[in-house]
Amino acid sequence: MPDPSTYRPATGTIPDAPGVYRFRDPTGRVIYVGKAKSLRSRLNSYFADPVNLHPRTQQMVTTAGSVDWITVGTEVEALQQEFTWIKQFDPRFNVKYRDDKSYPFLAVTLNEDYPRLQVMRGAKKKGVRYFGPYSHAWAIRETLDLLLRVFPARTCSAGVFKRSAQIGRPCLLGYIGKCSAPCVDRVSAEEHRGIVDDFCDFMSGRTDAFVKRYEREMMAASDALDFERAARLRDDLAALRKALEKQTVVLGDGTDADVVAFADDPLEAAVQVFHVRDGRVRGQRGWVVEKTEELTAGDLVHHFCTQVYGDEHGERDVPRELLVPELPPDADALADWLSEHRGSRVQLRVPQRGDKKALLETVGRNAKEALNRHKLKRSGDLTTRSKALEEIAEALGMETAPLRVECYDVSQIQGTDVVASMVVFEDGLPRKGEYRRFAVRGNPDGSGTDDLSALTEVLRRRFARYREQAAGSPPEETTPGAGELPGIDPTTGRPRRFAYPPQLVVVDGGEPQVNAAATVLAELGVTDVALCGLAKRLEEVWLPADDYPVILPRTSEALYLLQRMRDEAHRFAITYHRQKRSKRMTVSGLDDVPGLGEARRKALLRTFGSVKKLAAATPEEIASVPGIGRRTAEAVLTALNGGGTTAVPSGVTGGGTDRGTDTSSGD
Repeated sequence: MPDPSTYRPATGTIPDAPGVYRFRDPTGRVIYVGKAKSLRSRLNSYFADPVNLHPRTQQMVTTAGSVDWITVGTEVEALQQEFTWIKQFDPRFNVKYRDDKSYPFLAVTLNEDYPRLQVMRGAKKKGVRYFGPYSHAWAIRETLDLLLRVFPARTCSAGVFKRSAQIGRPCLLGYIGKCSAPCVDRVSAEEHRGIVDDFCDFMSGRTDAFVKRYEREMMAASDALDFERAARLRDDLAALRKALEKQTVVLGDGTDADVVAFADDPLEAAVQVFHVRDGRVRGQRGWVVEKTEELTAGDLVHHFCTQVYGDEHGERDVPRELLVPELPPDADALADWLSEHRGSRVQLRVPQRGDKKALLETVGRNAKEALNRHKLKRSGDLTTRSKALEEIAEALGMETAPLRVECYDVSQIQGTDVVASMVVFEDGLPRKGEYRRFAVRGNPDGSGTDDLSALTEVLRRRFARYREQAAGSPPEETTPGAGELPGIDPTTGRPRRFAYPPQLVVVDGGEPQVNAAATVLAELGVTDVALCGLAKRLEEVWLPADDYPVILPRTSEALYLLQRMRDEAHRFAITYHRQKRSKRMTVSGLDDVPGLGEARRKALLRTFGSVKKLAAATPEEIASVPGIGRRTAEAVLTALNGGGTTAVPSGVTGGGTDRGTDTSSGD
């Protein structure tokens, strides 16, 4: 494996100027291309301590054997050269935007004498006008079927067109008025191209002009008593309006824009883009890409623009406006480069309010759903789940695959409302009926609780309960009777809480969390449960007492399964934390006053305005409120001024509960 220090350029030889650089492997093949405003700063960052690099970047610099570069005059030139090299060399470590499916387009073959309307997939061809993409091919055919009545252009293949011309008889579409039949010279090539040009104008967003034109012609035909033509135009107008109804208006100002949003984790990013033309969503696309280094949302915007709009046929796809969640560092240069491709000015904007911001949030939700679908699609495959469990067993040195895995996470804000979650995966699938959540009791001295002590407490409670279930009861109770099953409560027929031990415990965290968990298991004498931690920053797997983590391959099914467990535990913990926090923020000292119900509490607060003013009132003033007697007024003052019981926030258990709270769902 090459050592980056062996090919690091000599100090001072890298120019402090904008340029483009290439990393090559020992055979000379280009494996990564990048651009920089300052080549010196960017390249030096690759030769820093490898421990601080992104895992993918680590792999790249240790695979490479040399680096070279060229300087350019401006950032726009750097963008152009970067795009050229990426297309030329197809580097394996560059972010690649490959569609998660082959999206269909509505294509118009303008390079033919008699242009054809058809559904096309795959690479774009020169001389063909594309509209879309659409989510389904049937959506294109449905739109075409409506519009062919108004724009009767050719849709048949070259063979059908040639055969109809030979026999002098058009196909069925020609007879029913959905084709102008240029094959039998009903219209000339110029007239047919005019029909196609009108169709392209309509699909490009200039719809109002056609609707108004057909309305005028319909009224003129009606005034001239040509009712057959007026009826035909009426039906054509209805077809146009129906086609427009299929495309939802999302921006009332007629905006032409692409709305781009991202959802990412340390390894991958999902990208969604909505194509909005004349205020209507004309198409949608999505990608899932591997992250080659630590990328911000602005960096993802840069990669998206250069790859999606950069090819030789991409100039028709460049919108007037690009709505993004964050501007890249080279936003001005990127806008200039896109403007050159479009032929007119292109703006990159981050919407701050209104409909555009709401639409960007909608696209963002679609991106999150796409990333979740991508990460979870493996879970439905039994073979894939089995492979993941086997890979986990091999990586952790386990004798058999862990059929039951428990994952733990802690959630808190500065030591308040400390909670923890336990999620259970059996055979690679979540067992939500076994999920548990814990209210952490905290330190005996009343000080704040950190993540390590909270994790220690939760694991001690969980496995102490398991030890009690296994050996703490009298022998006559622990020995199952006739027809009884171990771990099953004979009175209810349900599994006892914490009755089954896991084969593997996963904690959210790195070396400190794993060692703390190992200490607890050792104290309790639990020796038959494997333990590991998944560190979030670099997705490293830590084992107890190991100085170095286990690095699983990025495409490993084991890593995907561990990530899913960690993310599920985090979701479940933070859901419980939010519930506790919201309950705590809505309680008051009036809640525990005997005989004071909700209606009378509201009456007191309406009268005095706040609990503070209520506490400063006299018993006579409180008793003057309708429904409040003298004894109740005295009880209220006693509770508010510290003379009685202190209210305990709802949902908080001061000492915790060993059994946790049983739940089978979360938001």
